[in-house]
Amino acid sequence: MPAKLVIETLPVGPLQCNCVIIGDDVTKTAVVVDPGDEIERVTDVLELRGYTVSAIIATHAHIDHVGGFGDLKRLTGAKALLHEADAPLYDDLAMQARWLGIEPPSMTKLDGTLDAKAGLSLGAVTFDVRHTPGHSPGSVSLVLPESTPIVLSGDTLFAGSIGRTDLWGGSFDEIIASIKSKLLTLPDETIVIPGHGPRTTIGTERKTNPFLQF
Repeated sequence: MPAKLVIETLPVGPLQCNCVIIGDDVTKTAVVVDPGDEIERVTDVLELRGYTVSAIIATHAHIDHVGGFGDLKRLTGAKALLHEADAPLYDDLAMQARWLGIEPPSMTKLDGTLDAKAGLSLGAVTFDVRHTPGHSPGSVSLVLPESTPIVLSGDTLFAGSIGRTDLWGGSFDEIIASIKSKLLTLPDETIVIPGHGPRTTIGTERKTNPFLQF
């Protein structure tokens, strides 16, 4: 039976990271992307919909996107995954907390890495995992192959902007190359759910984003 996907976006934490719950109403399984904070809100949605979490994913390992990794894994038992190039960032979560002047969140052992070649499965759907470095070395974007495609771009591409590149491991040249080769190859109608802020489309960003007028 084909998957019936439900997507809910919860802006969480002081930096309002977009935590995205992608559920399959047929299998009642879900993945949670970028659980940065306010894990009780996330679990409330999961319980309301009767979802079992199969994976917890980070588009990258900055604290506002992975701050809830430990708590959500403890509550659900789901595997926690991010790209191997961002593992050092996750290991330095306590230092990231000190930069922001907050208490470090609980951590967990990572259960594996996101593989761009293997993709990621949920029910009858396989996500296309695209390595999009530039904001961080291990930044990824997740593409959902719906009739109208959807891409979770993390902090690589925003409505009218791109991710900052002045943090550890950032590179302006890399992020522009990532967007050009991995995201702008998607159809114009592709819906973009960024790591912060409102949704947009690939077509809108191709035409109007000031960083992409090359």
